[in-house]
Amino acid sequence: MTAVPFGAMQLGIRLETTDTEHRVAATPSSIGAYTELGFDVQVEAGAGVAAGFPDSTYADAGATVVDRLDAVDVLLAVSVPHADVAALINPGGVYVGPLDPEADADLVTSLEQRPAAGVAVERIPRTTLAQSMDVLSSQATAAGYAAVLLGATRLPKFMPMLVTAAGTVPPAQVLVLGVGVAGLQAIATAKRLGAVVYAYDIRPETKEQVESLGGRFVDAPTQEMDEGGYARAVDEETAQRQREILADVVAGSDLVITTAQVPGRTAPRLVDADVVRRMNAGSVIVDMAAGSGGNVEGSEPDREVDVDGVTILGPTDLASRVAEDASRMYARNVQEMVARMVADEALHVDPDDAVIGPALVVQPIQPEGGDA
Repeated sequence: MTAVPFGAMQLGIRLETTDTEHRVAATPSSIGAYTELGFDVQVEAGAGVAAGFPDSTYADAGATVVDRLDAVDVLLAVSVPHADVAALINPGGVYVGPLDPEADADLVTSLEQRPAAGVAVERIPRTTLAQSMDVLSSQATAAGYAAVLLGATRLPKFMPMLVTAAGTVPPAQVLVLGVGVAGLQAIATAKRLGAVVYAYDIRPETKEQVESLGGRFVDAPTQEMDEGGYARAVDEETAQRQREILADVVAGSDLVITTAQVPGRTAPRLVDADVVRRMNAGSVIVDMAAGSGGNVEGSEPDREVDVDGVTILGPTDLASRVAEDASRMYARNVQEMVARMVADEALHVDPDDAVIGPALVVQPIQPEGGDA
């Protein structure tokens, strides 16, 4: 274990600088927990405003609101920052936030040179032990909810069935492809809005989950996963049958939400361009995987694409669109992670820890005279 003690530990909450990021890494309710751990907390002015948390709420909770962070021992972030933020971390400190070494090697290099440890929240293992720290699940919940609302507002029709003096309006037909955390939330949200909801995932165990939420599982081929949790390759005959069944369901849907993503890999193609052209004009597709290659042929990150009257949306900021509650969940996840790295009012970053270890992209330094 590497242990890095400090006199009065400093924790910083940065103001996110991208136009589409409205979340914040800690909420006012987090401040007391960090104070109890032994931190003096600094919050950059305006950090929580877009999420509904004015500076005064942080100050009232015991944080110091500053125009710009001084050097801190722990720096929290929601989106991947510029490499120069490493200068805000004391040598021996730790960055906690998203950290993609393949896409942003400069930040990794800056942390190594500082030197500071780098904990990538997206690599926190999705295990029972780490459940309270599972950022991917909490933010996927927010994104799945927001995806349905986005699609519903773009549909030129009602979601629920309405019986009116002017006649009966049929409910919208919604299809969710991919039944992970985001997909389950999308199913639940669309169902609450009154739509008829269909869903499909190649994993057979998801059928029960879909039906428990009131959805209808598409009767297409499924298969067991390998030991890593990924689908085994299927034979061409099975794959062709799968494509044919899904193509018909997609073509008959008013709103399609695609959620299939694999960390570190290009998103799988689920909907081809010829299938999109079979959909009725006015239909909407929300491709939640647009930022990682897209589940839908023709989708583009943060762009609206029109294909013969079918609207394809590729938002990458869905969780940020419900910033207040997404921030509450993210803040609690990160708070639990930081608490795991603190003992006796000192910071301990243990590469052998079952939760911290898998998330360490940049290893902590070894204190002089310390043991590995």
